Amino acid sequence: MKKKVIYSLLLTLFTSALCAKVQLPDILSNNMVLQQNTQVKLWGKAKVSTPITIKVSWKQQAYTTRSDADGRWLLSVNTPKASYAPQSIKLSDGETTELSNILIGEVWFCSGQSNMEMPLNGFTNCPILDANESIANASEYRMGIRFATVPKTAALTPQETCAGKWQECNPENAQWFSATAYHFATALHTALNVPIGIINCSWGGSTVEGWLPEDILKNYPDIDLKKAGSKDGAEYMQPMIMYNGMLKPLQNYTIKGFLWYQGESNIGKQATYAERLATMVNLWRKEWALGELPFYFVEIAPFQYGEGDIAAYLREAQFKAQALIPSSGMISTNDLVEPYEAGNIHPRNKTLVGQRLCYMALSRTYGIKGISDHGPAYKSMEVKEGKVILSFDNAADGFSRMQDIVGFEIAGADKIFYPANAVADWNQHIIVSSSKVDTPVAVRYGFRNFLPGNLYNHREQPLYPFRTDNW
Repeated sequence: MKKKVIYSLLLTLFTSALCAKVQLPDILSNNMVLQQNTQVKLWGKAKVSTPITIKVSWKQQAYTTRSDADGRWLLSVNTPKASYAPQSIKLSDGETTELSNILIGEVWFCSGQSNMEMPLNGFTNCPILDANESIANASEYRMGIRFATVPKTAALTPQETCAGKWQECNPENAQWFSATAYHFATALHTALNVPIGIINCSWGGSTVEGWLPEDILKNYPDIDLKKAGSKDGAEYMQPMIMYNGMLKPLQNYTIKGFLWYQGESNIGKQATYAERLATMVNLWRKEWALGELPFYFVEIAPFQYGEGDIAAYLREAQFKAQALIPSSGMISTNDLVEPYEAGNIHPRNKTLVGQRLCYMALSRTYGIKGISDHGPAYKSMEVKEGKVILSFDNAADGFSRMQDIVGFEIAGADKIFYPANAVADWNQHIIVSSSKVDTPVAVRYGFRNFLPGNLYNHREQPLYPFRTDNW
């Protein structure tokens, strides 16, 4: 009993000591990157109803606020244009806390499941292309790129804080940075010549429903909220726990936009995926309260899921989601797998995934002209003399090749698809035929669980998988 009393007393004293100084969430730490040319939020806890003073090294003006009845406080400070000059922030409620080595630049929030989580180090038996070279040269970006990686944290109710401090870019740290996000960051840094900050908030295997709150999920008849926090099934498949434990605590952090790589765990749920992804994005934008933040996402890669072609329908739903989500775009990965990776859900080529996301951001968010940010998309078809003539959007300058094109299939009224011969003409058409189909009715491209293609526009942006039928 005495030990319990002593322990309680020590705990009380320790808690009181903590409350005697401004407390900050992990995401507000040394080495962080703050979004340039805007107002960024700073927040934390202190003693109840206590004046808080904040001084930033880039401005003479001091900012003041007061903690509320629960000790919480929040205020916004103006940031200058991007710079590699390290900055600092001093926060005081009578006792000073200082944050140092801060950069001002562009901040992107990355989320999803394992292909976003996957670090440069790779996973067991799943390497990353050119990983050792990327890791060895990481110090080249020491003053240009910073990462904050949020550990997997499940919660049944929305949390105020989560772990995840900012780290400088060097070989020791970079091996654990998201490979997709790293290659996005290096490409963006090179193009813009400003510091880049990446918040990686991902959980391998998570569903889109894992990143939504209870008040939305309770309206979905196929979602059992009782599974959240239970020992029934894999934790990563549980609804709402990522939203509560990892996402909600970060919504005060000022960002430029979102990157998303997820969908594998929603295979078979293509009927609801596009709408739920749009719902998720709308909610995130509302809760960050920074306007219509751009949302760029990755098409799930070819993978042999088993019988049927359920992955093709999920990719189709992803493509359709672009029309439901303003200021969004999807990059294709249909070409970024090797034949031996049919059984590897984590393809090694994350370099081009990150770079393609960067091209989309450069073109659509930063307004840089001259960049091709997506590939051709199916527009219409015409049947003539036993052949199908296909037209495409975003192919005004033609294609990457005129023959030896793979990935096309063709079917007649019997709905049986056969590998097709496909050639490009000089009018930006692809002409598809097969000796096994005299009267074609439908064409598909890459519309299988695993059917990589090799057709691009003339800027090497891949053709999106598609089907002309609705079977």
